[in-house]
Amino acid sequence: MQIENSVALVTGANRGVGRQYVAQLIEHGADKVYAAARNIDSLSDTVALAPERVVPLALDVTDTAMIEAAARTASDVTLLINNAGSLTFGGALDVSDAGLAQDMAVNNDGLRDMTRAFTPVIEANGGGAVVNMLTLLSFVSAPGFAGYNASKAAAWSMAMSLRAYLRPKGIRVINAFPAGIDTDMRAGVDAPKDSPAAVVSDVLAAVVADQEDVYPASASDVFDAWRADQKSVETAFAEMM
Repeated sequence: MQIENSVALVTGANRGVGRQYVAQLIEHGADKVYAAARNIDSLSDTVALAPERVVPLALDVTDTAMIEAAARTASDVTLLINNAGSLTFGGALDVSDAGLAQDMAVNNDGLRDMTRAFTPVIEANGGGAVVNMLTLLSFVSAPGFAGYNASKAAAWSMAMSLRAYLRPKGIRVINAFPAGIDTDMRAGVDAPKDSPAAVVSDVLAAVVADQEDVYPASASDVFDAWRADQKSVETAFAEMM
């Protein structure tokens, strides 16, 4: 899919990876980018990147009414980027029920509901793509983030099901599996982190190349190691508790 002349919508666009997506989509020649976040006032810096082409949009991906309203407003979208995320700290036996529910509601259910709402929009506009920001933790666990791991594993499975459903409609599904990214969400995590700019650059290159799965920045090395010896990588990640 060509990004030039496309119309994109980015969830979680008020900071970090989401804001970087907006910046690079503009650089790649997107005609318009809807920048979505729960608090529309938090989008001022994102809109300032290109006020004539960035449209702020109030959107909570766990709110069905807001999703439906967004699909009506952004009826010209051809590229949906499911970037909004939730990360609750806590192991499998001590993560709170509320935290687990929140991670699942945003990371899995939100991805599904956004894609469901925008499928007819993208199809009516001649096809396009959906990008899902997943994580290496979709298939290897960092025990301290049990709810996040589980929700992202569920999202990976859901995204593969969506891919099979959307392909005949002319909509490509690109799943991105980054390693740790240097964002506010992971501010309390003491581990190597990739820059949002590097991650987004690799993902958008995959969109243009119609590449279905992408392991951006340092994630490619981890994925290669996991593919060669899954148990060794599992053991190494378990030590991150």
